Amino acid sequence: MSRLLAGIAAAALTLAATSPALAALKVGDKAPDFSAKAALAGKDFDFNLAKALKKGPVVLYFFPAAYTAGCTAEAHEFAEATPEFEKLGATVIGVTAGNVDRIKDFSKEHCRDKFAVAAADKALVKSYDVALAVKPDWSNRTSYVIAPDGKILLSYTDGNFMGHVTQTMGAVKAYKAAKK
Repeated sequence: MSRLLAGIAAAALTLAATSPALAALKVGDKAPDFSAKAALAGKDFDFNLAKALKKGPVVLYFFPAAYTAGCTAEAHEFAEATPEFEKLGATVIGVTAGNVDRIKDFSKEHCRDKFAVAAADKALVKSYDVALAVKPDWSNRTSYVIAPDGKILLSYTDGNFMGHVTQTMGAVKAYKAAKK
């Protein structure tokens, strides 16, 4: 019996490691408000979620660290999609807890001056429950779409960067369609 339980536990761990995890904050939850040091086009500024929500929905995507292969590719995808997000009235902001000293250059080089990237502190990572399991000081790859009223419209966690732009774009389009 204990071998059976051990086998089930091992299978569950393998599945958890290879499957997308569920984001901690759920659709309909109130997104925690925050302010963070950010950069856009290489220029520093203070990002505030409540202020950004006054303009429309916010696409808030967490990523592990600037200048890593997957995070760079994801930033390129969000940069390409940012004009369409803007047409829909949405603001895109990337957030990382990894190598935050490099966000200024990353915003220029890999976000292509299209959207801001912010530095997450431990409190922000905790409030969104996005700590990277293998490196808890960094953030995992989780994307949220937050409505202007602060409610989460989409909560999507997947270690693979592919799919985050598609998922968030779909949620913003659905929100806009429902508002018509």
